[in-house]
Amino acid sequence: MDVNSLFRLDGKIALVTGGSRGIGRMIAEGFVASGAKVYVSSRKAEACQETADELGENCIALPQDVSTVEGCKALAAQLAEREDELDILVNNAGAAWGEPFDSFPESGWDKVMDLNVKSPFFLTQALHGMLKAAASEDRPAKVINITSIDGQRVNPWETYSYQASKAALIHLTRRMAARLIEDQIVVSSLAPGAFPSNMNKVARDHGDQVAKRLPAGRVGQDEDMAGAAIYLASRAGDYVVGETLTVDGGVVNANLTSSIDS
Repeated sequence: MDVNSLFRLDGKIALVTGGSRGIGRMIAEGFVASGAKVYVSSRKAEACQETADELGENCIALPQDVSTVEGCKALAAQLAEREDELDILVNNAGAAWGEPFDSFPESGWDKVMDLNVKSPFFLTQALHGMLKAAASEDRPAKVINITSIDGQRVNPWETYSYQASKAALIHLTRRMAARLIEDQIVVSSLAPGAFPSNMNKVARDHGDQVAKRLPAGRVGQDEDMAGAAIYLASRAGDYVVGETLTVDGGVVNANLTSSIDS
């Protein structure tokens, strides 16, 4: 058993959507440090390039808006111009919307459901050929969907479409896994809890208060998310199929209180 290489990603090609900031950037940075060549994509070209410059020569900006099927196909085509195969796809791009029940708009429903549920499916579909080209029985390709603990339990926030979308993506992960394992492609998901980011402003702006209500006593750090993603993406996670790995400091599975904001 070669434990030294168990969690390495040397020579692997990865694509991380929503990779210019937040959880996507944490994962991209971890992948680069573990030896992968990482393409980061988001709809903001300047932010993509800034992240690529900061993470070094093994990080390449590939800006694209994947909120539509056409955008997913365009991103796949852009990547195919640069690479013949893809070892790791991280479907991280996402959106949230919070508004009271009586005024929650259709636009807040459609935007979130399209980006959080439809796009991971259709981007994976568009990249299926490149993932199959990289996959083998000994070293499967990987698809990692970024879900959320908000898809595993109810939180106090009126983010109706977000919570529904993440629950849907957790189940979609299982369904995709059942099909794609036939092609030696392992599909799994990561469900983050309180990680400081532009999407999770509570953890970002009030981390000390949030930490007091978390079983682990602190909010998530970059290394926590990077380590979990590297595990699933590397040889160490080859036999973890269809699973959702919860990375939340114990909120879902080790929590003695009934409600903790994430």
